Amino acid sequence: MTERSRPAADDETAAEEVPLPPPRAPLGRWTWREIGYLLVNLPLDVLAFAVLVVWLVLGLALSVTVIGLPLLATGLAACRLYGKLERTRARAWLGVAVAEPSRPRSRERGLTGWLRSRLADPVAWRHALFTVIRLPWGILTFAVVLVSLLVAWPVLPWLARWLSNADRAMVRGLLSPSDELERRIAELESDRMAVTDTAAADLRRIERDLHDGAQARLVALAMGLGLAKEKLAEGRADATVAAMVDEAHGEVKLALQELRDLARGIHPAILTDRGLGPALASLAGRCTVPVSTSVDLAERPAPAIEGIVYFTVSELLQNVSKHSGARQASVEVWRSRDRLLFQVHDDGRGGARLDGGSGMAGLAERLGAVDGLFVLDSPAGGPTRVTAEVPWRPRPAAGAAPRTGRRAGRAERR
Repeated sequence: MTERSRPAADDETAAEEVPLPPPRAPLGRWTWREIGYLLVNLPLDVLAFAVLVVWLVLGLALSVTVIGLPLLATGLAACRLYGKLERTRARAWLGVAVAEPSRPRSRERGLTGWLRSRLADPVAWRHALFTVIRLPWGILTFAVVLVSLLVAWPVLPWLARWLSNADRAMVRGLLSPSDELERRIAELESDRMAVTDTAAADLRRIERDLHDGAQARLVALAMGLGLAKEKLAEGRADATVAAMVDEAHGEVKLALQELRDLARGIHPAILTDRGLGPALASLAGRCTVPVSTSVDLAERPAPAIEGIVYFTVSELLQNVSKHSGARQASVEVWRSRDRLLFQVHDDGRGGARLDGGSGMAGLAERLGAVDGLFVLDSPAGGPTRVTAEVPWRPRPAAGAAPRTGRRAGRAERR
């Protein structure tokens, strides 16, 4: 019996020595996040309902009095703050990224403008609706999750996902910007800032060029002519006076050349008179690298579009001359439906970047400000290709400029 019992004992020992599998959490990381989000809903929803909704109710009830409307507007502003908190919480716990709505704006100043902008703010009213809906929803989700943790934990991951998906839908539907129009407004505001900065920089450049260039030469010219006038008045018309007049004549020529260059930098006459083709050919002729141009346009675009294309190509060719080390370059312009496209290509060393300090980022911002597009393709070793596009706008017919004000009214009556 002793001999026969030994194998059984050996089997028991072997069974005890088998390694156990490592313990694993029954719920995943994202499930715990969703459970935590759903459990925290109730205290936040109760607090928000007690503070914000009561505030709004008091504002609506007292709206017939003087203090009612400011109280209501303040409650709506508080609803926006609560919505910002919920967006942050949903982003951190549920992985829902919702853009921040833009601020309410009003053309009026002072308390009246502030009241109008807050009371007519659709985003704040949707945030208030979110606050009202969340209280019963928070009670329901809290009860379901708490009971499931105790008695129905095997199905809790699916319940948490379904309930949190409803939360995700509410956050996206009620706490997001109003619509595509509001996002478009935010983009236009950013573009307006870029255009304003560009215009200010251009004005500073023009002022600097005038002050340091033509103005300084004209001042020297006036002083030289004044000295020559004094000598002539004293009856000393000698070689010194002739030299002074000759020097003044040279200063006049240089000042005229600088003024001509400055005027070309503001808006070249060849672009106004003859269009993009000859203007770009003139730019190519001044470039230190041989440049071929091709402009395939059946008609001229609006002057503003011509100016944008001209100055963008001008800066790109300056980059080619200064930084590319290219042997040749090309400029192509063509139209595709309602877009005007142009491309500048060179066979240089490449490596250009939008953040490399070469002015490419500024060009991209300027084109973006007019609904344009700027694409840079410049691998190390070259070549570099810049493709850009701007909206096509037809050139207005001669004499078709819109008339406004009293003159337009008189013309219509005639």
